[in-house]
Amino acid sequence: MTYIQRAEKYFSKHPMFNSAVHVSGGIAIGLLLTYPFAGPHPVRWAFVFGVLALLGHIYAATNK
Repeated sequence: MTYIQRAEKYFSKHPMFNSAVHVSGGIAIGLLLTYPFAGPHPVRWAFVFGVLALLGHIYAATNK
């Protein structure tokens, strides 16, 4: 089973975790899009939320 299939299986069994991970990624993207208007400070928060989303995907893909 590939990492993608494992992540899809985990996310399908845990919808709240799925929502949290993908909302975190969406917030990161939204903060990066507002960067030209809000200055450099939101980039730090975008990095934090992006790392949380990435770690959530890694956890889902490596969990059995």
